[in-house]
Amino acid sequence: MNDAYASDSEIQSASLPVDALRRTLNEVLFGQSELIELVLCGVIARGHVLLEGLPGLGKTELVKGLSKALNLTTRRVQFTPDLLPGDITGNPVLQEVDGKREFVFQPGPVFTNLLLADEINRASPKTQSALLEAMQERRVTVLGQTHTLPDPFFVLATQNPIELEGTYPLPEAQVDRFLFKLEVLRNSAATLAKIVTQRELGVEPQVTSVVTREAFALIQATARRIFLPEIVADYIARIVDATHPGQSHAALGVRFGASPRAALSLAAASKARALMHGRPNASFEDVQALALPVLNHRVLLDYTARMDGKTSAGVVRAILAEVPVQNLATPRTLKEAA
Repeated sequence: MNDAYASDSEIQSASLPVDALRRTLNEVLFGQSELIELVLCGVIARGHVLLEGLPGLGKTELVKGLSKALNLTTRRVQFTPDLLPGDITGNPVLQEVDGKREFVFQPGPVFTNLLLADEINRASPKTQSALLEAMQERRVTVLGQTHTLPDPFFVLATQNPIELEGTYPLPEAQVDRFLFKLEVLRNSAATLAKIVTQRELGVEPQVTSVVTREAFALIQATARRIFLPEIVADYIARIVDATHPGQSHAALGVRFGASPRAALSLAAASKARALMHGRPNASFEDVQALALPVLNHRVLLDYTARMDGKTSAGVVRAILAEVPVQNLATPRTLKEAA
């Protein structure tokens, strides 16, 4: 294997702290192991994560628990209709410097390692768009001056279903910048019983740091060096291409398919998942497991398809069923035998 790829010892070293993170977060949010797995996969892949669900399901507690477990600086912004873009990015303030009055930039809450954008779709589209440059370029430009954000930088946003009052749909350009869109489901009766017996209303669960900032940066670097076979990359490309109108039967009723950023996101997430499972290369299994959270918010349906009850998630599932894992023609000898 190429020296640029992660070695078995590096993969094993990264797996131990990942397991510790899993255990810690499963003690923060009961009964949501699959959700926790995907959130960890997203941050290891250096992506932003959008959590959607009804209020009170533990979305905010999960994000706060993650920041404590990783020992990262975190800021929380409660998005409201009166929030302005400068309230997030920061504003220039007139101050006296060396006897002269000039504007000095005062950083906003976006200058942190982990930004919790709580109920992000309660703010206006203009305010939501203030995060566009930060999420993609990991920097902020104010009055022509560019300010670099800390490393690492993640946005973990929560949003309420659009059916609820006082919500605005996120701009398509911003939705595309989220690596995953994950649905937070309600708890089972058994999980609710565990919550009632082990939690108190208004008391946050105690979370200790289990991974240092440096160790987590090493995990991220190792994930980027996981081998992505050419045949798996081809599978990713064909899945993303199949989301566009006319490229597959499953895409009937799709208005806009996934962007090249979606293909890059699916590749990065697949490598992160392979690392989390202790494997030196990404596989078809990783792509199939992550296609839905990567693509379901990037496939936009037309009005007729929505009225017929079709969903983006349903389209992605149909594409996975339609697109073969290997794009190989049948050998000539087999054709003749048939």
